[in-house]
Amino acid sequence: MDARLAAERPRLRRVVFPLPCLLAGAGLSSLLWHALAPGGWTVWEMVTLLAWLGLLPWICLCAGNALLGFALRLRQGEPALAVLPQLAHLPPGPPRLRTALALCLRNEDMGVVLPSLVPLLDGLEAAGAGHRFTLWLLSDTQDALLAAEEERAVAAFAAARERRVIPVRYRRRRRNTGFKAGNVMDFLDHHAGDHALFISLDADSEMSAGAVLRLVALMEADPGLAIVQQLIVGRPAEAAFPRLFQFGMRAGMRIWATGQAWWQLDQGPYWGHNAILRIAPFRAHARLEALPDGSPILSHDQIEAVRLHAAGWKVRCLPVEAGSLEGSPPTLPDFLARDRRWGAGNMQYLALLRLPGLTAMGRMQLLQAILLFLAAPFWLLLLGAAVLNAASGGGATTPAGPLLGLMLAGWAALYAPKLLGYAELLLCAGRAAPYGGRLAVLRGAGAEILFTMLLDPVTLADKALFLLRLPFGGGAGWLPQNRVARGISWQDAARLLWPHSLLGLLGLAGLLAAGGSAWAWGAPFLLPLLAAVPFCVLSSSPAFAAWLRRKGLCRTPEEAPAPPAMPPRRLVGAGAG
Repeated sequence: MDARLAAERPRLRRVVFPLPCLLAGAGLSSLLWHALAPGGWTVWEMVTLLAWLGLLPWICLCAGNALLGFALRLRQGEPALAVLPQLAHLPPGPPRLRTALALCLRNEDMGVVLPSLVPLLDGLEAAGAGHRFTLWLLSDTQDALLAAEEERAVAAFAAARERRVIPVRYRRRRRNTGFKAGNVMDFLDHHAGDHALFISLDADSEMSAGAVLRLVALMEADPGLAIVQQLIVGRPAEAAFPRLFQFGMRAGMRIWATGQAWWQLDQGPYWGHNAILRIAPFRAHARLEALPDGSPILSHDQIEAVRLHAAGWKVRCLPVEAGSLEGSPPTLPDFLARDRRWGAGNMQYLALLRLPGLTAMGRMQLLQAILLFLAAPFWLLLLGAAVLNAASGGGATTPAGPLLGLMLAGWAALYAPKLLGYAELLLCAGRAAPYGGRLAVLRGAGAEILFTMLLDPVTLADKALFLLRLPFGGGAGWLPQNRVARGISWQDAARLLWPHSLLGLLGLAGLLAAGGSAWAWGAPFLLPLLAAVPFCVLSSSPAFAAWLRRKGLCRTPEEAPAPPAMPPRRLVGAGAG
């Protein structure tokens, strides 16, 4: 009986999850109908309806995951136990399996990368577990001068740790075939040796010894696990842009990941780093061939997870923040460049959806990744149709009440993960304490929401314009990422963002020409586009960043010691990190 119930649990959860999504979709669709239907339908209102239906799946996913994650986190004293109850029964003692700490490099500043590894290595050795780990630095650096500097830095780092327990190994490929996925698979094929597990790290990853030991303990407790993906949060940032961005991202991802992990169970996501992987099944099932047109797969992580699902292996998400960090893009241009790179990779999933043998959840994972970017062209289409409808005389009979309700409800549903993430902290004093208390959370949330209202129209327009160019060879490729904070000049910002500003100007001009209050309805979307250049300059300003730090706005727990008020309980098992 217990086995039968265990087998039915995924089905039951996957029946329950769509209910809040469908309710959110029905409510939003009803508001849209009541806003557009009075007075009959113009052509542009019909286009608006179609664009809205294209946006609706992503909005409903946000709302559904958020409501579920929020309920789980409030109900459970230790929220991660709601989705991974085995955390309460992890075996004590040092790890038994050998684990490689595999860090991928490409044109990185080794003066930043190597020191960030020291706390992890020292922590593992202090815990008496160092003899079960090896650090592997896997280089794809192609430039000869940069490679020579990299090799010297690694040699000096290895020499300084020569008498320590954890060995330091370095391997550089002469050709970066397959990009990061190829780099990892080459390591597994030729250098993994007797290691059973590997921790996937990026150059900007930071993990604590406690977090790593917890991941190893989870893999040892369940031989059917192929990947455990830990939540990843932004590390303390001095620059204004990442400081504001990652404060909201952290609140939203915590809620989203908890809700999603509850219903996806053993067919969860992989985000490419800050995760532990079992080498044998990964090597057997996650090898990526080129696409039919000969191009390599760019966004490798999710298709690797999906292939492991199909082979019967478990992929789980651990919605715990402690001890797992990454660096965020330091400026708006760097953020947009990363988004374009991810967008190019995620759109390749359109071809991979047809792969034979994938599970239904695997296809759902790929579709979700596509929707993350495909929503942007639908948003641009909706905005354009609304402006043209108003400019051509349509919308005169649109009632203000349903339209305002639609805008507010749509905004709340789309941003439900971060809004409920803030609500969780405000309702639970112990969880707000590491951020400086409830007032600090409230101040940070206000600053971040204003930042997001200015940022998102720019990023959506950029994604949409990029995806429109993509079929015609406008891809971003897979370029090294800038990780250094720097100011952006007005000239550089204008050169990058003039299309976004022009789009905002044309849209606002169309609404002003329509007369009445049409311009006010479009202002929340069009004014941020007009302000894209000054927003870019201000959010990269060192002076503005210094002001944010002085005011303590958007401070994260890692930035300063938490005040002595109701510290949260540690996870049992291998430590909270």
